[in-house]
Formats: sequence, structure tokens, C-alpha cells
Amino acid sequence: MPAIYLDHAATTPLLPAAHEAMLEGFAHWANPSSPHKAGRAARAALEEARARVKAALGWTGEVIFTSGASEALGIALGRAQADRQIVSAVEHDAVFRAAPGADVLPIRDGAPDGEALAALLAAPGRAVVAVQSINSETGTVLMPSVQNVLAEQVRAAGGLLLADCSQSAGKGALPDADMLVVSAHKLGGPIGVGALLVRDWAMLQPSGGQERGYRHGTENLPGALGLAAALEAGGLESWQTTAKQRLDFRNALFRHGEVLTPGFQCRHIFAVAAPRMAANAMLIRMDSLGFAISAGSACSSGTLKPSHVLQGFGIDPEVARRTVRVSIGWNTTLADLDAFAAAWAEVNA
Repeated sequence: MPAIYLDHAATTPLLPAAHEAMLEGFAHWANPSSPHKAGRAARAALEEARARVKAALGWTGEVIFTSGASEALGIALGRAQADRQIVSAVEHDAVFRAAPGADVLPIRDGAPDGEALAALLAAPGRAVVAVQSINSETGTVLMPSVQNVLAEQVRAAGGLLLADCSQSAGKGALPDADMLVVSAHKLGGPIGVGALLVRDWAMLQPSGGQERGYRHGTENLPGALGLAAALEAGGLESWQTTAKQRLDFRNALFRHGEVLTPGFQCRHIFAVAAPRMAANAMLIRMDSLGFAISAGSACSSGTLKPSHVLQGFGIDPEVARRTVRVSIGWNTTLADLDAFAAAWAEVNA
């Protein structure tokens, strides 16, 4: 493993509290849907985890445990009580796979285009609108937790708003949306579990099976307990770096490259373009120096196609070709940031 890991937007290490919670879950080996005593004990533990997730997120609606964000997005977009789908141009690939015929909402100046959204919402039929909370490639805050004009616009048109909170849940306040997606392994929980938060069951068409009839498959009790524990561990305030240190790190990268800033930016994901070196070459170079970073989302960084996210933000193709992503997590230290900033400066001198 590289000495310094700065690819937390792809996946972040398991928090000790989440590890302990999963061990507790493995002791409840029975199926939570079984009617016998062991099954009832597992069900009780699962419902406790559900209540803890709701409490940690301040959510008063319903929680459906899933295998991760991709499944949650598939349920939300595929079974919403809506006639059509609208998705922003910079959503994760999983959104486009779940809604292949959706209308695409363009981005203007780092935010969803309000005029274009109004025109799309004016079409006949109820729409479900999918917009990320924080973009996973650039760190752009597309749906803030306060002054969420987008929510007001969608609801005024009778639509449903879906927020992919994979990069924000467990790090800060959630945006005002009707359905929200959470991914455990982005916030210090285990891989293979996530959640779909729904304000009201009436927003979804049930399919039968587990989770109140809204998904198939045996529930992942250890994963659910790990997710709950990770959420309870605290947000950005519990990290080993401060907001100022993360801002200073961003500015240090800017001195030897171009930090892309389409719209309002979070302080734990940075897209930065090297002055000369192509992104893939930069990844190899930094990896050889002991740093793990990425280019784009982990689900698409292995391809040679241009990032549709950077295209959607209007980033010049030549700049996009040189852009890598550096992302910080709960166990990143100031020494890690200083070491990477020094290596970045040396490589791009």
C-alpha cells in the first residue's frame, strides 16, 4: 500500500468503531427475516442500526439498507413514483446507468442551470430530478445544505428531488431533498453497504422482498452496524486536519498547477491540473513516490475516454487531460498534506 493515501473519494479506510460494530454483527449470524429466536435477535439488531443511522443523519423519514450507492440510485430512479427522469450532466456513471433515457440538466457556472431546469420541469408528467450533493471529481457543492433553491424549484413543479450524498454524508449536514443516497465506504464504513433515505414510502413503487418490500436479498447486518457506527464517529470536525490546513493545502497545490474551481468547493476533494504532465503519467509518477491519488471517479479512471464530469463543468479538454483528483479523509494528517504538496511542487517545477 502506498505510504500516503489521498484517494478517499474512491474509498476511505474503515474506522475502528465501524470494525468493532461489524464484529458484533457477525455474532448475529441468523437471517433477520427468519421467525425463530436467532432471526428475531438479528432483526432487532438491524432495526437498532436503522434507528442509529436516522439519528446520526438527523433524518425523520425512512431508511432502506442497500448494497451501496449504485443500488440505492437504481431503486430511487427506477421505482420513483414519477413519469420521467432528469439528471445533472455531472452525475456519477451509476446515475446514467440507472436512468439511460433521462433528460440531462446542464451545469452553468458550477451549478445546475435554473432556466434549463424550469424548461425541463414544464414538460408533461411528474419528474424525479437527480443532482449530487458534492461532485466526486471536482469537489463542487451542487446541492448545499442551506438555501437549497433547487429543492424549492423542483417541489413547486410537483417533482421529486434525489440527492446523491455519497461524498457528503457523514461529513456535514444533508441537503433538503426527498430521497438521499448514502455510501458507507466513502465515510469510514464498510464496502458493500449503503442506504436510500426516503421521506415517505409513497414516493416509491415497492417490488417485494426485504427492506419493507423495497429491495431483494438478505440484509447485510454487519454492514448496517458498521455504517451506523461510522456515521456516529463524527463529521469533518473529528478529522485529523483542520479546515484551515485543508485550505492551505489547496493553495499550495495552486502554486504549481491549476486547482479547478467550478462553483462553490468543498474542502476535502480537489481537482488539480498539472502544468505539463498528462493525468495518467502523473498518477504513475506520484505512485512511484508513494502517493495514491486518482484521475476522475474510481469507476471510470481506468478508461481512456474524457471525463464527462469535467466536460459537463465546461473544463477545457486540454486542461482536463492534465487533471488529477486528490481527496482527503478522516485519517489524513497534516504531515501527509505537507509531504504531497512538496512532492507536487518538485514534480511540477
